[in-house]
Amino acid sequence: MPNIQEEAYAEESERSTPRDVVTLLSWHAPGRPYKKRSLEFFINGFLIIMAVEIILFLFHEYLLMLVVFALGFLSLALAIVPPHIFFYRISSEGIRVEDNYFIWDELYDFYFMKRHGQDVLHVRTHAYLPGELTIVLGDMPLNQVKSVLLPYLPFREYVEPTFMEKAGDWLEKNFPLERSSTQ
Repeated sequence: MPNIQEEAYAEESERSTPRDVVTLLSWHAPGRPYKKRSLEFFINGFLIIMAVEIILFLFHEYLLMLVVFALGFLSLALAIVPPHIFFYRISSEGIRVEDNYFIWDELYDFYFMKRHGQDVLHVRTHAYLPGELTIVLGDMPLNQVKSVLLPYLPFREYVEPTFMEKAGDWLEKNFPLERSSTQ
Protein backbone atom coordinates (compact mmCIF):
# COMPACT_ATOMS: atom_id res chain seq x y z
CA MET A 1 0.00 0.00 0.00
CA PRO A 2 1.53 3.32 -1.07
CA ASN A 3 2.23 5.91 1.55
CA ILE A 4 0.09 9.08 1.40
CA GLN A 5 3.18 11.28 1.76
CA GLU A 6 4.88 9.52 -1.17
CA GLU A 7 1.81 10.08 -3.38
CA ALA A 8 1.65 13.74 -2.43
CA TYR A 9 5.39 14.13 -3.15
CA ALA A 10 5.07 12.39 -6.53
CA GLU A 11 2.09 14.59 -7.42
CA GLU A 12 3.96 17.75 -6.39
CA SER A 13 7.08 16.81 -8.37
CA GLU A 14 4.96 16.18 -11.49
CA ARG A 15 3.39 19.63 -11.20
CA SER A 16 6.66 21.44 -10.51
CA THR A 17 8.65 19.99 -13.42
CA PRO A 18 9.60 22.91 -15.62
CA ARG A 19 8.46 22.89 -19.19
CA ASP A 20 11.21 22.96 -21.74
CA VAL A 21 11.51 26.20 -23.66
CA VAL A 22 11.39 25.29 -27.33
CA THR A 23 12.84 27.64 -29.95
CA LEU A 24 10.34 27.90 -32.78
CA LEU A 25 12.22 30.40 -34.99
CA SER A 26 15.46 32.32 -34.77
CA TRP A 27 17.24 34.61 -37.22
CA HIS A 28 19.56 37.57 -37.58
CA ALA A 29 18.32 40.79 -39.21
CA PRO A 30 18.87 44.56 -39.02
CA GLY A 31 17.49 46.36 -35.97
CA ARG A 32 15.36 48.76 -38.07
CA PRO A 33 14.28 49.14 -41.69
CA TYR A 34 17.07 50.86 -43.58
CA LYS A 35 17.45 52.32 -47.05
CA LYS A 36 20.72 53.67 -48.40
CA ARG A 37 20.18 57.32 -49.31
CA SER A 38 21.71 59.38 -52.11
CA LEU A 39 23.56 62.66 -51.78
CA GLU A 40 20.44 64.44 -53.05
CA PHE A 41 18.51 63.29 -49.94
CA PHE A 42 21.09 64.80 -47.58
CA ILE A 43 21.36 68.09 -49.51
CA ASN A 44 17.57 68.54 -49.63
CA GLY A 45 17.22 67.63 -45.95
CA PHE A 46 19.93 70.13 -44.99
CA LEU A 47 18.30 72.89 -47.10
CA ILE A 48 14.88 72.32 -45.50
CA ILE A 49 16.39 72.36 -41.99
CA MET A 50 18.24 75.61 -42.78
CA ALA A 51 15.07 77.26 -44.17
CA VAL A 52 13.11 76.37 -41.03
CA GLU A 53 16.01 77.57 -38.85
CA ILE A 54 16.07 80.97 -40.62
CA ILE A 55 12.31 81.40 -40.19
CA LEU A 56 12.55 80.50 -36.50
CA PHE A 57 15.48 82.92 -36.07
CA LEU A 58 13.42 85.76 -37.53
CA PHE A 59 10.71 85.06 -34.94
CA HIS A 60 13.31 84.81 -32.11
CA GLU A 61 12.37 81.20 -31.33
CA TYR A 62 15.82 80.10 -30.20
CA LEU A 63 14.75 77.04 -28.19
CA LEU A 64 12.61 75.80 -31.06
CA MET A 65 15.62 76.31 -33.33
CA LEU A 66 17.57 73.99 -31.06
CA VAL A 67 14.81 71.36 -31.21
CA VAL A 68 14.61 71.54 -35.02
CA PHE A 69 18.38 71.25 -35.29
CA ALA A 70 18.44 68.23 -32.94
CA LEU A 71 15.64 66.43 -34.82
CA GLY A 72 17.25 67.22 -38.17
CA PHE A 73 20.58 65.92 -36.95
CA LEU A 74 18.94 62.75 -35.63
CA SER A 75 17.12 62.04 -38.89
CA LEU A 76 20.24 62.63 -40.99
CA ALA A 77 22.37 60.52 -38.63
CA LEU A 78 19.88 57.62 -38.80
CA ALA A 79 19.94 57.87 -42.60
CA ILE A 80 23.75 57.68 -42.67
CA VAL A 81 24.45 54.95 -40.11
CA PRO A 82 23.26 51.45 -41.07
CA PRO A 83 21.52 49.52 -38.29
CA HIS A 84 23.19 46.91 -36.12
CA ILE A 85 22.35 43.27 -36.86
CA PHE A 86 20.11 41.86 -34.08
CA PHE A 87 19.36 38.31 -33.02
CA TYR A 88 15.64 37.50 -32.91
CA ARG A 89 14.14 34.37 -31.38
CA ILE A 90 10.54 33.22 -31.08
CA SER A 91 10.12 30.48 -28.51
CA SER A 92 7.32 28.72 -26.68
CA GLU A 93 7.67 31.29 -23.86
CA GLY A 94 7.78 34.52 -25.87
CA ILE A 95 9.86 36.71 -28.17
CA ARG A 96 13.50 37.61 -27.59
CA VAL A 97 15.15 40.62 -29.24
CA GLU A 98 18.87 40.62 -28.44
CA ASP A 99 18.90 40.65 -24.61
CA ASN A 100 15.27 41.73 -24.11
CA TYR A 101 12.66 39.04 -23.55
CA PHE A 102 8.90 39.53 -23.89
CA ILE A 103 6.64 36.74 -22.61
CA TRP A 104 3.35 36.01 -24.38
CA ASP A 105 1.28 37.53 -21.56
CA GLU A 106 2.95 40.92 -22.21
CA LEU A 107 2.11 40.88 -25.92
CA TYR A 108 -1.23 41.85 -27.45
CA ASP A 109 -1.40 41.12 -31.20
CA PHE A 110 0.70 41.30 -34.39
CA TYR A 111 0.58 42.52 -37.98
CA PHE A 112 2.94 42.96 -40.92
CA MET A 113 3.94 46.04 -42.93
CA LYS A 114 6.46 46.82 -45.64
CA ARG A 115 9.00 49.60 -45.01
CA HIS A 116 11.66 50.49 -47.55
CA GLY A 117 10.93 47.24 -49.41
CA GLN A 118 11.46 45.06 -46.32
CA ASP A 119 8.87 42.97 -44.47
CA VAL A 120 8.49 44.19 -40.89
CA LEU A 121 6.67 42.41 -38.07
CA HIS A 122 4.89 44.68 -35.58
CA VAL A 123 3.95 43.12 -32.24
CA ARG A 124 1.87 45.36 -29.99
CA THR A 125 2.32 45.12 -26.22
CA HIS A 126 -0.09 45.59 -23.32
CA ALA A 127 2.31 48.00 -21.64
CA TYR A 128 2.47 51.62 -22.75
CA LEU A 129 6.24 51.34 -23.15
CA PRO A 130 7.56 49.98 -25.51
CA GLY A 131 4.04 49.86 -26.97
CA GLU A 132 5.14 48.00 -30.07
CA LEU A 133 8.01 45.76 -31.10
CA THR A 134 9.25 46.44 -34.62
CA ILE A 135 11.06 43.39 -35.96
CA VAL A 136 12.66 43.31 -39.42
CA LEU A 137 12.21 39.84 -40.89
CA GLY A 138 15.23 39.90 -43.20
CA ASP A 139 15.36 36.56 -45.05
CA MET A 140 12.71 34.92 -42.85
CA PRO A 141 9.54 34.09 -44.84
CA LEU A 142 6.49 36.05 -43.72
CA ASN A 143 4.17 33.01 -43.83
CA GLN A 144 6.49 30.98 -41.61
CA VAL A 145 6.56 33.71 -38.94
CA LYS A 146 2.79 34.10 -39.17
CA SER A 147 2.18 30.36 -38.72
CA VAL A 148 4.44 30.28 -35.64
CA LEU A 149 2.82 33.31 -33.97
CA LEU A 150 -0.84 32.40 -34.63
CA PRO A 151 -1.17 29.89 -31.74
CA TYR A 152 0.01 32.56 -29.28
CA LEU A 153 -1.24 35.95 -30.55
CA PRO A 154 -4.16 37.21 -32.64
CA PHE A 155 -3.30 38.40 -36.16
CA ARG A 156 -4.55 41.75 -37.47
CA GLU A 157 -5.04 41.80 -41.22
CA TYR A 158 -5.35 45.59 -41.23
CA VAL A 159 -4.39 48.15 -38.60
CA GLU A 160 -5.63 51.71 -39.01
CA PRO A 161 -2.61 54.00 -39.46
CA THR A 162 -2.16 56.72 -36.87
CA PHE A 163 -2.24 60.41 -37.75
CA MET A 164 1.57 60.58 -37.64
CA GLU A 165 1.93 57.62 -40.02
CA LYS A 166 -0.55 59.15 -42.44
CA ALA A 167 1.19 62.54 -42.27
CA GLY A 168 4.62 60.97 -42.79
CA ASP A 169 3.43 58.93 -45.77
CA TRP A 170 1.78 62.00 -47.28
CA LEU A 171 4.95 64.07 -46.89
CA GLU A 172 7.10 61.29 -48.32
CA LYS A 173 4.80 60.93 -51.33
CA ASN A 174 4.24 64.63 -52.09
CA PHE A 175 7.60 66.09 -51.07
CA PRO A 176 10.27 63.43 -51.67
CA LEU A 177 13.79 64.38 -50.62
CA GLU A 178 15.26 62.30 -53.45
CA ARG A 179 14.12 61.01 -56.79
CA SER A 180 12.97 57.41 -56.75
CA SER A 181 15.18 54.93 -58.59
CA THR A 182 12.29 53.97 -60.91
CA GLN A 183 12.19 57.41 -62.60
